[in-house]
Amino acid sequence: MDELVNDPEFIKTVTLNRPAENMFPIYKLGERINLSFDDITAQEDDYYYQIEHYDYNWEPSALYKNEFMTGVDDQRIINYRNSFTTLQAYSHYELSIPNRWTEALTRSGNYMIHIYNDDRELLFSRKFMIVEPRATVGVQIRRARDLEYVNTQQRVQFFVDSKEINFINPAQNLKVAIIQNLDLESAVYGLEPQFNLGNRQEYNYDGPASFWAGNEYLNFESRDFRAPNNNIDFVKLGELYNTHLYIDRSRFLDEYTYNPDINGGFLVSTVTNEDNDIQAEYTKVHFTMDPGIVLPEGTSVFVSGNYNGYQLQEENLMVHDEVRNLYTTTMLMKQGFYNYIYRAYDANGEEIPGLISGNKWPTENLYTVLAYYREPGGRYDRLIGIGAGNSANITN
Repeated sequence: MDELVNDPEFIKTVTLNRPAENMFPIYKLGERINLSFDDITAQEDDYYYQIEHYDYNWEPSALYKNEFMTGVDDQRIINYRNSFTTLQAYSHYELSIPNRWTEALTRSGNYMIHIYNDDRELLFSRKFMIVEPRATVGVQIRRARDLEYVNTQQRVQFFVDSKEINFINPAQNLKVAIIQNLDLESAVYGLEPQFNLGNRQEYNYDGPASFWAGNEYLNFESRDFRAPNNNIDFVKLGELYNTHLYIDRSRFLDEYTYNPDINGGFLVSTVTNEDNDIQAEYTKVHFTMDPGIVLPEGTSVFVSGNYNGYQLQEENLMVHDEVRNLYTTTMLMKQGFYNYIYRAYDANGEEIPGLISGNKWPTENLYTVLAYYREPGGRYDRLIGIGAGNSANITN
């Protein structure tokens, strides 16, 4: 699987979404793709983009660039604007495809857009998908069958069917990916159909298609510094605005409580500005978490969410105050509404599921199932269908 690099510290608020929405980056063939990001050095540096095509499991595909692209890439991003009347200066960059150079992406499947600087150093990448709807994907969310996990996991049961494609050797040629919420990095790959009803391929797995249920995301809203709400204790003006959140406490032993969220997403917004892209402030957001117990030696805790593509960075790694047994970190974030959750990792870098937030089977999670098909003799995986199921409708 092609490795992603962490965003550099000076690149903030990367969005690769459908217009005006913080949602899953899936587009239909021919739809406009929008990427935006901020550079807080505000030096108006030059940045270049390249686009690559990938197989269903994010290995580079066998297609040459002219087989999936009309036009060329490796072009400078020319649309940028500088922030206006903000304490933290920044340059806001925008890239739309198609454009005058990259006229079209002509194949469905998985893609990555890579951003380089003048020295051709890779700065960051984002994944997106293009679908050609040729199949139906039906999804149901159920509780785990295994009694050991019935209260902590959710399983995804689904089928793939098509009236346009006759699946030939589906165990080999039909591939699927299951994604929880917006977190592409924790997706499940490689499941084969268990049986078929005509052309309809059924996937009724238990363990292999199960996910830790987790808990509802926490959130804060920094749209208005004059009237802080949604988990904000107070705001203090220094060189920049400092947004101090209330102390978050471990929910590991708590009973499940429904708290509406946007499944890890974020939305840049303000109360007073007309153009949030260049008028929204950056604020230092101060996170504090009380684990309630002494965590195992070597445990690392991160503030996780789609605000940085679920990356594990130095900035969102929390520092342990051993005297008070609190974990703290401060991150520079643009004004808006943010979902986040605390994730713990052991000394080997493996996640310890639910150590801080718990795993509660009623948790509302959105599951997306992607269906890919490679025709016999084909050289790439076509994304032919998308289905979604929400655990708000979970059944036994």
